Amino acid sequence: MRHVIVTGGSRGLGAVMIEGLLADGYRVSTCSRKKTDNIARLEAHPEYGPYFFWQACEVGEADQVDAFVEAAVAWAGDDGLWGLVNNAGVAQAGILASFPNVESERIIKINLLGTIQMARAASKVMLAQKPSENQGGRIINISSIIGTRGYNGLSAYSASKAGVDGFSRALARELGRRQITVNSVAPGYVATEMSSTLSPSQLKQIVGRTPLGRLADEDDILNAVRFFLSDGARMITGQTLIIDGGIST
Repeated sequence: MRHVIVTGGSRGLGAVMIEGLLADGYRVSTCSRKKTDNIARLEAHPEYGPYFFWQACEVGEADQVDAFVEAAVAWAGDDGLWGLVNNAGVAQAGILASFPNVESERIIKINLLGTIQMARAASKVMLAQKPSENQGGRIINISSIIGTRGYNGLSAYSASKAGVDGFSRALARELGRRQITVNSVAPGYVATEMSSTLSPSQLKQIVGRTPLGRLADEDDILNAVRFFLSDGARMITGQTLIIDGGIST
């Protein structure tokens, strides 16, 4: 059984990805700041519970990241670690001139540094494992089209996600010889709790500019993650897959 770590799994996109991967037959570990009702439900689930692990962790804190990955790998036993999905992230809107530095630091620490620290800990485990059939592991980083296009009032968030894409390309070069692939998935506007902060008029404008005429949903992102985790993606690395209904074309 393949073991995958998904960060930020307590709610939203992370929760959808975890349940989808459990249904696909993966062993799944996740972390979040606090245990939610959804985490408790999965722990008690008669089918999924034995294959699900949770531990509290702040992804921006290196010591907590190392402890979480170590605990998750120990729990997985002989299954080791096949994949990492760096999903944990935060967003906060505000014009930069009046945006508190502490908020910019928080966004960069969680979105970018957290991604780097988690990938560092996971890649150590993957590098210690013996690749099989030209496959050594998968790292998938969730970024955003805002990292490439920018958005008014989201300067720090845009910088953090642009950094995630650049980090993914560089790490793909580092790990490629060991058959570990690294890619990023860049959603457009997704119908999640994060997009709920947009007003109805803003959402209507976004949908109107989207060639497919709708927002992506969480399953659209899950399906991209499924692909990158699969054997069919073994020759794809250093890429950013944009899932935005064509709005960025």
